[in-house]
Amino acid sequence: MKINGAPTRTLWPAADGSGDVEIFDQTLLPHRVEVVRLKTLDHAARAIKDMQVRGAPLIGATAAYGLALVTRGDHTKADLEEAGRTLKATRPTAVNLAWAVDRMLAKVLHAPPTDRREIAYAEAAAICDEDVETCRAIGRHGLALIEAAREKKGGGRVNVLTHCNAGWLACVDWGTAIAPIYAAQQAGIDVHVWVDETRPRNQGASLTAFELGQQGVAHTIIADNTGGHLMQHGQVDLCIVGTDRTTRTGDVANKIGTYLKALAAQDNGVPFYVALPGSTIDWTLTDGIAQIPIEQRDPTELTRITGRLPDGSLAAVDIAAPGSPAANYGFDVTPARLVTGLITERGVCAASEAGLVGLYPERGR
Repeated sequence: MKINGAPTRTLWPAADGSGDVEIFDQTLLPHRVEVVRLKTLDHAARAIKDMQVRGAPLIGATAAYGLALVTRGDHTKADLEEAGRTLKATRPTAVNLAWAVDRMLAKVLHAPPTDRREIAYAEAAAICDEDVETCRAIGRHGLALIEAAREKKGGGRVNVLTHCNAGWLACVDWGTAIAPIYAAQQAGIDVHVWVDETRPRNQGASLTAFELGQQGVAHTIIADNTGGHLMQHGQVDLCIVGTDRTTRTGDVANKIGTYLKALAAQDNGVPFYVALPGSTIDWTLTDGIAQIPIEQRDPTELTRITGRLPDGSLAAVDIAAPGSPAANYGFDVTPARLVTGLITERGVCAASEAGLVGLYPERGR
């Protein structure tokens, strides 16, 4: 995808060959486009924890390079294992994080120390390249659903509602939930996106709207609680959201507020799809509500907001009653019964164990 007209990814090895990794600081978007260089494990861990990078696939890719950074200096197997634990602890809900760390460790732990750096960087690059192709495939499969929605209404504009950011800024490129929208744009479909602001960090208003605007996709930012009203008045043709962890039975954990959108969609007969790569499926879980850990983040994310002042500077201001406690739950779980279908790199399936195993037969019991 593009920033200021230039195709780019969300992270990449530094051009100077140092082995450092560069990212966009997403905490500054959409007001500033700044590149941050990750030089150490601590840099990578902090980028994930502080949400300079966010989105399950991108978190995994960043963690992969975080482990690669460790291999540049003197290290032991114990150092690599400790680095893996450090990275896994940064964000507990997104399963891609642990998946990428475990994949990297499986490659490098038993390799000769002199070969670990080359192996680690090659594997991290492979994870990134695979993510791009996975998201591209999700876009192709999701495109068919947007085409079907257009056909159902007899042509004209297709209105898609999404929540949080599951576009290319949440991945290495293309995105998950937004990939079908980009595919639809390329196919010449008149597509418009209702963009939930997505409190408390406003990833919709800041990130999804930013990348859609950069790509030239028609969109409108709405307050989080507006989606149900739009559905009641026939202004939403389908919902497509992402997920940070999906159980083998089809329950999905996504940014807080997703569950309420699914309830509104069911009440109004609006299809509700979830887009995800296979790496986001936690095959060990069967009950999302009971088993998926829900991250509780810093309450100040809820009570304080950052914006751009007229002079172009950024400032954080308090917006809540002083002294009032705040609970900042990062995610909620949407039960499989509310999900019309799951859009994966292998196709679209029912949100059920049978549906997922049908696409991933190697995961059958």
